[in-house]
This record gives sequence, structure tokens and C-alpha cells, in this order.
Amino acid sequence: MMAGVPLTPTILLVVICHILGANSSFQPALVLDMAEILLENYCFPENLMGMQEAIQQAIKSGEILQISDRKTLAAVLTVGVQGALNDPRLAVSYEPNFVPVMPPVLPSLPMEQLVRLVRNSVKLELLENNVGYLRIDRIIGEETAAKLGPLLRDNIWNKVAHASSLIFDLRFSTAGEQSGVPFIISFFSDPGPPVHIDTIFDRPSNTTKELWTMPSILGERFGKKKDLIILTSKRTMGASEAVAYTLKHMKRAIIVGERSAGGSVKVQKIRIGDSGFYITVPVARSVNPITGQSWEVSGVSPSVNVIAKEAVANAISLLAVRSTIPKAVQTISDIIGRFYSFTDRVPTLLHHLASSDFFSVVSEEDLAAKLNHELQSVCEDPRLIIKLSQDHPVIIEEDLEPEKVPDDPEFLKNLVDTVFKVQILPGNTGYLSFDKFGEVSVMDKLAEEIAKKVYEPLKDTENLIIDLRYNTGGPSASLPILLSFLQDESQKRHFFTIYDRIQNVTTEYNTLAGFTGPVYGSERGVYILTSYYTASAGEEFAYLMQSLHRGTVIGEITSGTLMHSKSFQVEDTDIVITVPFVNFIDNSGECWLGGGVVPDAIVLAEDAVENAHEIIEFHKGVRTLVEETGQLLEIHYAIPEVALKVSKVLLAKWAEGSYRAVVDYESLASQLTSDLQETSGDHRLHIFYCDIEPESLHEVPKIPTVEEVGYIIDALFKSEVLPGNVGYLRFDMMVDMEVVKAIGPQLIKLIWSKLVNTDTLIIDMRYNTGGYPTAIPLLCTYFFDAAPLRHLYTVFDRSTTTMTEIMTLPEVMGQRYGSSKDIYILTSHMTGSAAEAFTRTMKDLDRATVIGEPTVGGSLSSGTYRIADSILYASVPNQLVLSAVTGKVWSVSGVEPHVVAQAPDALAVAQRIITARLVKREQGT
Repeated sequence: MMAGVPLTPTILLVVICHILGANSSFQPALVLDMAEILLENYCFPENLMGMQEAIQQAIKSGEILQISDRKTLAAVLTVGVQGALNDPRLAVSYEPNFVPVMPPVLPSLPMEQLVRLVRNSVKLELLENNVGYLRIDRIIGEETAAKLGPLLRDNIWNKVAHASSLIFDLRFSTAGEQSGVPFIISFFSDPGPPVHIDTIFDRPSNTTKELWTMPSILGERFGKKKDLIILTSKRTMGASEAVAYTLKHMKRAIIVGERSAGGSVKVQKIRIGDSGFYITVPVARSVNPITGQSWEVSGVSPSVNVIAKEAVANAISLLAVRSTIPKAVQTISDIIGRFYSFTDRVPTLLHHLASSDFFSVVSEEDLAAKLNHELQSVCEDPRLIIKLSQDHPVIIEEDLEPEKVPDDPEFLKNLVDTVFKVQILPGNTGYLSFDKFGEVSVMDKLAEEIAKKVYEPLKDTENLIIDLRYNTGGPSASLPILLSFLQDESQKRHFFTIYDRIQNVTTEYNTLAGFTGPVYGSERGVYILTSYYTASAGEEFAYLMQSLHRGTVIGEITSGTLMHSKSFQVEDTDIVITVPFVNFIDNSGECWLGGGVVPDAIVLAEDAVENAHEIIEFHKGVRTLVEETGQLLEIHYAIPEVALKVSKVLLAKWAEGSYRAVVDYESLASQLTSDLQETSGDHRLHIFYCDIEPESLHEVPKIPTVEEVGYIIDALFKSEVLPGNVGYLRFDMMVDMEVVKAIGPQLIKLIWSKLVNTDTLIIDMRYNTGGYPTAIPLLCTYFFDAAPLRHLYTVFDRSTTTMTEIMTLPEVMGQRYGSSKDIYILTSHMTGSAAEAFTRTMKDLDRATVIGEPTVGGSLSSGTYRIADSILYASVPNQLVLSAVTGKVWSVSGVEPHVVAQAPDALAVAQRIITARLVKREQGT
């Protein structure tokens, strides 16, 4: 229990009264007197409500036992009140010879004595770099300060005001007056409207006093812009705690040192009656307007926790760090303004940096992290990074001169042999490996040799593996050479665009005109191998091959090396900013922000070649599987025109390379599902893979035995009669008609007979994911009259191309519920398939109020079909359901309830609606 939380009289009674021992002559009046003192003086009176009456009752009932030893009694009472009120400041003592000593009131002292006292409790120094050091061991009150005003102004405050920053040492401040707090807070604030800084409640006078900053002060102010460090220790107490706590939570000062003592605004030692017992009571309390709490008892926690004797050195180091903040922010702003490649984001970034609050920064590490966080929160560009170089070494690259290659033919021939490795692997698979992309000027000189030594041997292979596992990059401008080799001669494609902020130039890179040598074309498979070492232009090539749908990437995630960036060290710090000065924009207009290329098949680099051969083999059958999927839809999907459209789109996507990213049956199933649903707008279409042929949901169901009937009813059905004669029926699966017939007599007896005579019925479908649709007409029939038969819905079956009208049945087992009583159906996002069909039918025919969440949008009937001879299967909705009311096809988006409610709340909502309707009927409205 915390101070400030109401305390029941019983708790206080048990703790104070029942802890007393036996065999004494103790007078119960002592406890009553103590209670009276607490009631009149304790600063949390709300915790004491009813205490006195409870103690009197305990005395009358003989519950207070007695202790003969007075000091033992005082200790026991202390434990009692402290434990009951959770306040360690409360203490009972036995001091028969105690003589209260009143300390002298400072304003009444002679001027000379006051001056001497102030000089002995204040120390002021000016340290290196104009850092002020002010130690105050006693916070003087308002009256004393007024008396010593000119002296304090000239010798302390005006001198402090001219310091560039200040260390305010309160480690030895153990006394003081709260009335002196507003001046100190005001001194560290700017002129302006008064600010509420504290509220003091005094219990004996039952008065509340608000403390505010002062609109004007004698002398100059330190202001709120310069750094202020307050030092605290375990001895720091009272008014100095109020100063530290207030300035900390105003975000005006950083606290360095130890947690303070946790003293009190005001404590009094009061005699209990005429006895020799005294109780120490906190009679006033502080409430900070920002936190709603106080420094009392708990103390002020430091921002930087160090032992008291190391606080000054720590503060000096901290101020040194903080002194670098303005210059660091300005330097970083200048660098971003000059180099950052997203020029449209620069003004926002600079404005955000200028307005950021660096109050919490207490180390260079904090500063780097804060700056990085502020930048990322605005630009969300992982290439723009600020960090400490000592923790993460940063290589600041110099611009390199282009390579110079002689024109000697023999040298060029040997260079191509050295740089490029070309092989023909089993299965007529080409293999090309090189460890760096060369400068364009060099590649131009080598063009004829590359055509002869690289392109010619590879041109007739069936597939091509390009090994970039050891490729550390090179210039982006050389990428179009290899990309052009992998396109058709007649195909003119845009590959990528580069914007260079430093040059302020935008360059588009397309298929090369007049390509030297034969081309590989765009039809055959290309497989790019990567590793953690693949970097820079090597990564860009892998990324482009994915975005152009031209290749399959196999191996490890690439290095994520920051490309086209410059790193700068911020002067006088270990902080380094890395700024991208180039934007690499792919053929879709997306700017690639680096971060590494994720392969289509993630495998260890050493296994990449073997895996590539497996994927090549898998890819041979992909077109057939894509084509077969489209054909299955054309035969079985309930909407023929949509099926034809989807089939064409699938083949078009295969032709444009969208299926090069699939590397196994799992990824193929995922890609096909995504394409089917996106093209058709029908989320019920689904491709899955399964090693064992799945059982069809709609196989002929097994008729249960007599022993199984009871188990089925217990497992699937729950019924009860709720207050107000409201029936409740829950069943979690739509059972087949033949099964219903088999369990019918028992179902009528155990379930239906309890519900048929209720005034209203709630049918809970929240957990019913579907099942067999054959029982829907039977279930609906119970809620309509025998004549005329009602048209429920119409089913178009694609496999038989027949239209069937589903009607209510002329006869049912047992009694009908009829058409006049209210029915409420509860739904959730899980409600699907046949359960949805029942719900939608009852809603369409205005026979039920639906309450809950929109249903899943499942199909009434789906067929499962194997795709070719693979382990892939297609789940295809093969029936359309048409509304009996509108004649339109039911939407695949699910049933929208009349009353939307969270599924767990749906039953309670239904009951409230039932009650409200009943009241209206009784009132005749």
C-alpha cells in the first residue's frame, strides 16, 4: 500500500492494535491520543478515514492487549504505523526527558551572523572553459534572501549568470526552506509568464500553497538555454531535493551522483497526550504539477548514477560532451545539406534536427544514437547513418582514379583470361565467374576479347550460372554490359537510373546499342550465386536481375555494403556520419536503399552450385504446372469468364519471368495462390502442396453407430435456456444431412426439445467453420411455416452446369420453431462455408438478426484437384450461389452483420437487444 492510497480502518486497526503483547498496565488512551494526532497532523488525512472510531471499538471489545515496557511499546507502535501507512517517516519514541529545542529563525539573526552563515554554506568557482561551480549547503528562505539581496546578487548570482555552463553542487545540502525554491528555479529560467512548479499541502492548517516561478528577480538570470548539472548524494535532503526534482522534471537540469535522501517538506515531533511518548509526523507534503508525485521518501533519482565523490569529475566530462552538441548538429546539418541524395527530404531533415531536444544526452554514445534516431524517424533511409567510429570502425574512402589499361592486344587477352572464368557444366549449363565489375573504359577495350572468350562459349548453353559469390563490386555504370548480354537483340529495356547529388546529374542506363558479340537472350534461365561477400555493384546486379524478372538468385544474403556513400568524421568527436550521395533507381522507379539482396533460395554459399542445378531441374516443369493450373480453373471454377482471364494472366506472368523467383513447390504454390487471388479477386482460390493426396471434404460421410451418436451430440452441440426464456444453441460444424437423419431422434430429445418453446432463440455460429451444405435446407425449415415452401437460394454447379433451387422441406422431425419468433445469429471472422450460407440465407429472407463480425467469405463447395502429376493441389470453388431475393450472386467477401460487435461481445450484445425490444413491446411502442 502506498501513501496517498485510501486505507481502510480495519487494516490500521489490525496492524496497530493486534500487535500489542500481554501482561501490562498500558492505558488504551495512548493509542487514542496518537490517532488524534495523526488525524489532525498527518499530511495524508485521506488514509486515516474512520481510524479513531475503529480503535475505540477495538478498545471496547477488549481487542487491545498490553505491553509493559515503554520503549518496546514505542518500537511496536512504530512498526504498526509505518507498516499500515507505508510511510517510514512516522516514528513513535519514548523520551520522558525530551526538551524541544527550537532552531533560531534565520531572518531574526544579526546581519553579520547571516552573512557569515551564507559565506560558510556557499562556494563559488569558475573552472576551465568558463564552467561555473556553485556549491550550496543550505537553501535560504524568501525572507533571508530579501534581507541579503544585494549581497547575494553581487557575490553569487550575477557571477554565476555569466558562466557558459554550471555545476550546481547540492551533495552537502541537508537543510533549507521551501520558500527559497521559487527563486532558484526562476534563476535557471527565462523571463516570461510564471510557471507552476510545486504545490505544498499543510495538514495542521489544512491549507494548500502553490509555488510559481517569479516574473522578475533581483539581478541577472542564468536562463534556461545553458547546460546545468546538479550534483546529489545520499545526504541531499529537503529543499535541495525540491530544487533538483523540479529542475529535472522541467527538463532543465541533468542530475549526476547518488539518489537523494528522500526527506520531507516538514516534519514535527509531537507529544502524545501527557505521556513521555512522542510521535514524529510529516505534516506537509509536496505534489509536483508535472509528475503528480514527489521527491519525499523516494528521493531524487540521478540521470547519471555515480558515487558522490566522483560526481564533479563526471559532471565536467559530461559538460565537455554537451558542449559539442551544437557544433555537431550544425556540422551534420551542413553535410546533409551538401551531399544527401534525397534533396526533397533535406529541408525536413534540417528543420527536425534544429528543433530536436538533446536534453537527455549524457555521453557521446548517447549523442550519436540520438542523432541517428532523429534522422531515421524522418527519412527512414538505412543508408543515412550516424555512429561512433570507435565502436564501429568506418573506412572513409577516397575517390579513386580510374584504372589505366594499356592497348596491347596480348595484355588484353591475358587480362580477360585472368578476370573471367568460363565453363560448360553437365546438362549444357554455362558457368561464368568474375570477382569485380570493371570500369566502362576498360570493358570497352576488352569488348572484343570478352565476346570471343566469354559470350561465344556460353551462347548455346541451355541455362547460365553467374557466380558472384566473391564479387566485391565495381562501378555501377558497367552493369548494362552484362545486362544487355542477357536480353534479346531486338529488346530495348530500361535497366536503372542513377542520380548523383554531388554532380547534380541524372543518368539513365538502358540496353546497349551496338552490343559487341552474341547475346544470350531473355528466354533461357539465368542463376546468380551470391554470398555474404557479394557487395556494391555485385549486389546491384543481383537486385536488378530480380526486379527485371530475369534471373533466380541463389546463396546467402549479400553484404549490404553501403553503396555510393561518403563518410565524414564530425570534428572534435568520434562521431561519423555516412551519407548516400547517389540514388540507385530500378526499372520500376523504386529507389533501392541497399541492406543486402535476399536470395530467392537461401542456402550456404558452398552449396549454391549444387542447389542451382536442382532449381534448374525444377524450373523445367514450372511452365507446365502454371498452364495446368489455368486449365483446371477453366474446367472447374464457378465463373467461366474469370477462369479464362486468370488462365491467360498466369501464362503472361510466366512469360515475363515472374516465376523465375520460385525455387520449389512451396514457393510455387505461394506464387500461384497470390496470382490467382489478385487476378480473380477471389480469396477462396488456393494452391497448396502435399506429399500425400488429401482426402476430399465432400466424400460420402460415415453414418455413426448408436454408440457414436451421443458423443457427436455432446461434441458438436451446446444448448441452454437463458433468463427471459431465451434459447441458446451453439454448434460448431454443419453436419451432413444423412448424419443428421441418423442422430435426429436423439438430437430432438436432448437439444431441440429444450429450445422449441422459448420466446427467442440465439444461434451461435461464431466457432462454426463450415462443413456440409446438405443440411442447410433442413435447418432453415425449422424456422419457417410448413406452407408455403420458401425458396432459400439457388446453386449453379459448374461441373454439371445445372441450376438448383434450394427450398425448405415440407416435413421435419419434431416441432417447428415457426416464423414469428425472433432469431439472432452470432458470427465471427471464423464463421465460414456452409455456416455462412445458412447465416446469409436467414439474413436475406429477413428471418434473423445477425450480430458479430463479418464472416470469412468461404465457398459453399470447393473441389480439390491435383495439378498435373505433381504434389500441388488446387482448391477451386465450383459452385455459385444466387440470392433467392435479388437473384444476384452472393458476394465472396462474407456476411456483413446487422449489428457489428467483437465476437466475444456478440452474445451480450444480443441479450441487450432482446431486452430492449421486449421493453418496447411491453410499452406498446
